[in-house]
Amino acid sequence: MQKIRVGILGATGMVGQRFVTLLAKHPWFEVVCVAASPKSAGKLYKEAVSNKWVMEEEIPQSIANLRVYAVEDDMHEIVKQVSFVFSALDMEKENIRNIENSFASYDIPVVSNNSAHRWTDDVPMLMPEINLDHLSLIDFQKKHHGWKKGFIVVKPNCSVQSYVPLLTPLLPFKPEKVVVTTLQAVSGAGRTLASWPEMQENVIPYISGEEEKSEKEPMKIWGKVEHGKITQAAIPHITATCIRVPVDDGHMASVTVSFAKKPTKEEIINAWKSFNPLQSLDLPSAPNPFITIFEEENRPQTHLDRSLGKGMGISVGRLREDEVFDYKFVALSHNTIRGAAGGAVLTAELLKAKGFIE
Repeated sequence: MQKIRVGILGATGMVGQRFVTLLAKHPWFEVVCVAASPKSAGKLYKEAVSNKWVMEEEIPQSIANLRVYAVEDDMHEIVKQVSFVFSALDMEKENIRNIENSFASYDIPVVSNNSAHRWTDDVPMLMPEINLDHLSLIDFQKKHHGWKKGFIVVKPNCSVQSYVPLLTPLLPFKPEKVVVTTLQAVSGAGRTLASWPEMQENVIPYISGEEEKSEKEPMKIWGKVEHGKITQAAIPHITATCIRVPVDDGHMASVTVSFAKKPTKEEIINAWKSFNPLQSLDLPSAPNPFITIFEEENRPQTHLDRSLGKGMGISVGRLREDEVFDYKFVALSHNTIRGAAGGAVLTAELLKAKGFIE
């Protein structure tokens, strides 16, 4: 099969590097173009990241010798080479929106890891297993802008990746109130423990903007497409506390839920076990199983379980009844794979499977 030619915008940052490692041997996509800030432009990719490569894997040879383009200044050259782009840009949100809109106007679909367009009315914020029906927004978006082939799709924040997939199959039981506390790795801030010595032996009980994202983004994900935009879900009501903890990768969430129709423990487990809506599409990055359920009292553990399904799986354990609410459990996801680049790659695979990317 002839591979689809793709570019990575913001390729030298941590999420950009994760895109590089995930796409180096992808069966459907081939990275032919990497772009970053002007200070990296003109360098070979391996030169541009030589002092800041943070992935465990070595720089892939297929990408190491690509010449880095400047995202804005070389846009006309980039669009000649690619069929679509992944966006891992790290700059002012208004600038990101303008850049992503510009690529779409050149008939280049944009699959964005950035938050800049998450609340744009006609841009779907996609978790492929949960709201693929929101892809219908793409036609409204194209019509609104007069774009022929270009469009923008974004993925949600990494903080919601562990618990939204577990609450979704429980929606028939009408969850009403959710209390979630996330324990988030330092890579969520684009850092490593080696580069952030203040995090050694430390916990920081505040992450700017994360609690608002954790409470509000699920409501758009669970919303309905109406008249070319998303009408957000009204329930459940979510309250979140987001804490930075001294681990490199992996976001854990402690979740407590009350339901209008309280399910049995067996009904919850069966709902989780049977929830794998992408299985029939045979997408390369889709994990099987999507959700791994642990019966051990001390699982999931960040170090042991964050890489389940090559980092794309969701794990859950400690399901038990609660005396104040109805149930509580602990969930885990890999924040730079499922929660960032990997989630965007899976989104692009879904877009190809559904005919939006050629």
